[in-house]
This record gives sequence, C-alpha cells and structure tokens, in this order.
Amino acid sequence: MSSPTGPASGLPVRMPRPRQSGRHRRPEPVAAPEGAPALVLAVPGAPAPATRSLAEEVISIARSELPGLDAGIGYLDSDDTEYPTLETVLAHTAARRAERYEIARAAGRDVAAPEGTSAVVVPLLAGPDNALMRRIRHAVMDSRAAAELTDVLGPHPLLAEALHVRLSEAGLARADRARLFTVATAADGIILATVGGEEAVQAAGITGMLLAARLAVPVMAAALDQEGAVGVIADQLRGSGSVQLALAPYLVGPELPEGLLDAAAKEAGCSAAEALGAYPAIGKLVLAQYAKALGITPQPGAPSH
Repeated sequence: MSSPTGPASGLPVRMPRPRQSGRHRRPEPVAAPEGAPALVLAVPGAPAPATRSLAEEVISIARSELPGLDAGIGYLDSDDTEYPTLETVLAHTAARRAERYEIARAAGRDVAAPEGTSAVVVPLLAGPDNALMRRIRHAVMDSRAAAELTDVLGPHPLLAEALHVRLSEAGLARADRARLFTVATAADGIILATVGGEEAVQAAGITGMLLAARLAVPVMAAALDQEGAVGVIADQLRGSGSVQLALAPYLVGPELPEGLLDAAAKEAGCSAAEALGAYPAIGKLVLAQYAKALGITPQPGAPSH
C-alpha cells in the first residue's frame, strides 16, 4: 500500500491508472517492479557540473520511460567528495536495499530477504572502449555489491537518429529528408569520430551505415585518439568525391578529452557537430540496457524518419 508521501516500504510500485476505452486507448505504461535492482549510470571522464547535469538528464529520461525506477549516478574519475564514485554508489545501493528490507519487516510486512542483483550498472558510452570498460568492471568488483554490468549503448538505429539531429542542429545536414529541406552548408561526407581503438571504430561504422542511409552521403569512422586517423579518413572522403566534410562525434560527451574534437576538426579542415549529450535516445538506450538485464521492458523502437 502507498501513503500520500510515497510507498510504505520505500520501494517502487505500480500505480494503477484509469484505462481509456475504445480501440485506440493507450497501453498501460510499464512500471519498475517492486524491489527491482537500481539502475546505476557509470559516468567516465573528469567530473564537472556540466557532466552531472548531462547524467541527471539521462536518468530523468529513463525514469520518464519507466516510472518508479530507482537510479543513481557513479563517477569513474572522482575523489568521492562532490561527485560520488561508482564504488560508493554501488555500496550505498546495496546498503539501502538491506535497510528497506529491515524497515518492511519492522512494519510487519511479509517480505522475502533481498537476494540476487542489487544494481544494474550501465556505462554512459555510445561505443566500446576496452580501457574504460575494464576500469568500470574493476570498480564494480571493488564495491563488493551484487551488481551486473551491461554492454555499451551502441550500435543502434537510435544513435544514427541522434547523430542526424546533432548534424542538422549545426547546419551540417538536412533536418528532414522527406521535406527536402536544404542546408547551404550541408556536408557531402561525414567523419564519424570516436575513441576506444579499432573495436570502437568498427562499432561506429555500423551506426555510420545507418546514418549514411538517412543522409544519402558517405560516412566513414575514425579514431580521435589515434594520431593522424581523422586526416586519413578526410583524405579518403575527398578522394572519393566529397567536397564539404563534417565531423560527427559518436560520443556522449564526458568520455571525450577536452580539446580533442577541436584538434580533429582542424586536422580534417571541417566543421564539427556537438557530441550526442542528453539526446532522448541516450536515456532510452540506457533504460534498454537495464531492461534487457532484467527482462522487464521491450527494447526501444526504431527511429523516426
């Protein structure tokens, strides 16, 4: 039962809503099951107010898709003062779960002792980065919490949509292919920039094919953290007939070292779009990884055209 101030046990519950009648009524929204593990977002990069704001917005999007979601944010590079480390957040999550159980028992509720996974850790990474994933995995182990680590967010069609939007916002791509909205500065060749080595470049290339289909221009992936790689790809695109290039970061943002994108754009001699940031698809894909780990909600749908 719930009180005016929230669930009696402090755990998320499904709240019934009036059902619409007729053939076109909306389906009931799925809510987080009572006692479900917390979603903990693992945020790479140096913590900063902008990074925290981005992470909080991603969590807000996830909560809007799954009411009752218990979620937290853990930072990979932090001294645990203003920004809690991933280990600290996971340890607190496990302790809070045990505390809720004791409160429920003290209230006379017949509840099972908590067991299994206490948290699902989702890396805030669009593509694979072995070095960062290794550090996240070690942080999960060091926390001694019963936590499950998911895969990164991509490749996925929703990321191609997000890249398209960021390019159009920068005036580097048509916003809507169907309406044939032209942009004088639209690029005829896209460099999809990522970090994390060859595996990251290959994964970005998969999403790049989806982006190429949306924009009807060639898209090639390059590693920002590999010296000269962006310039090589720029030369290849120009050699194949592209005249006006654009750099599109296949990155959420916090994992991007400061100054690296600007240097790459200068190397390629072109303009760059913003990183993916808190685009709604990022929050949906974070939730999708959490849901996949628990088997509670379907994967997000395909992007709109």
